[in-house]
Amino acid sequence: MTLTARDIQRLSGVHPDMVRVITRAREHADFIVTEGMRTVERQRQLVAAGASQTMNSRHLTGHAVDLAALVAGGVRWDWPLYTAIGAAVKRAAIEEQVAITWGGDWKMRDGPHFELEWARYP
Repeated sequence: MTLTARDIQRLSGVHPDMVRVITRAREHADFIVTEGMRTVERQRQLVAAGASQTMNSRHLTGHAVDLAALVAGGVRWDWPLYTAIGAAVKRAAIEEQVAITWGGDWKMRDGPHFELEWARYP
């Protein structure tokens, strides 16, 4: 499995290390890229809608991506699917030697969200 042209477009402006990880992870799991780099205006909209909690998002700097699970060609939000995607992205990060953080490991879980580790990618 490879990234689609739409996925590649949505990775525009995303840090090359994250792009490498997501490209490799796509070999291990079926997902689409829903969002990569965001504008400040887009982030404001998400915060206002309650879909994000911060204006300090890693999406603003190209250090984060959101993925959605694909099942039979359709997007699904079932948590077990994101556990599998999280494992695939973590595996790809190890293979690519890139430090990432998965939102699914946070106290307020965010299964679709992956970002480059702050300490290594300030």
